[in-house]
Amino acid sequence: MSGQFLADDIQPGLHHTATLFGLTFNVDTILSTVIAGLIVIGLGLWVAKSASAKAPSRTQLAFESITDYAEAQVEGTLGIKTAPFVVPLAMALFLFILIANWLAVIPTPGHPEYLPPAAADVNLTYALALVVIVTMHFTGVRRKGVRGYYHHMFQPHWAMFPINLIEELAKPVTLALRLFGNIFSGTIMISLIALFPAYILWGPNVVWKTFDLFIGAIQAFIFALLTVLYFASIAPSPEEKAAH
Repeated sequence: MSGQFLADDIQPGLHHTATLFGLTFNVDTILSTVIAGLIVIGLGLWVAKSASAKAPSRTQLAFESITDYAEAQVEGTLGIKTAPFVVPLAMALFLFILIANWLAVIPTPGHPEYLPPAAADVNLTYALALVVIVTMHFTGVRRKGVRGYYHHMFQPHWAMFPINLIEELAKPVTLALRLFGNIFSGTIMISLIALFPAYILWGPNVVWKTFDLFIGAIQAFIFALLTVLYFASIAPSPEEKAAH
């Protein structure tokens, strides 16, 4: 009886949906994504407008700290001059995923909630992963040419091409599922905690929500860091560095 109760009542991954032109849209994911995007854009514009060298605000200092760390990672991995846009890309992804995950802390009525962690929807994580991987390939081909960029697919021997191809195709899948799996597991925990009696529900709920904030920050950081590391494939070779 208890097992049947759990099976019937725990429904992680349930979304508010709408259908348009035969396509089904997860409205709650779209809402969380739009709100997180607007917050990131708003923060960026506000920091740019209020930036001060003499009396920087805490928000400005936070932005500068994130920027400094991102620049250090990009410089150490591929060199900022190779692809300077990787710094703002990694920053934007980190802040967007962080805020999108943290929106889930805000209680909303109904089941499912209207502001779930957006990364708990695999559609979003696949989209983010494709943005990273497609941009990486486009930049690599643009800088090195098709033959020069994909030369690594045949290293250390041409017979390794099938394995290297599988590894390349797996990159967007693993990048997306790593983020999705960790955030989705949090929604499962929330569903389990919701089964507690009402008089003690607040305790484990507060503890898990606090832990969820930490998980959301870690996963945002990992996704941004992996973005930088994947772009290492477009780093100039020692011969190219020597030529410059």
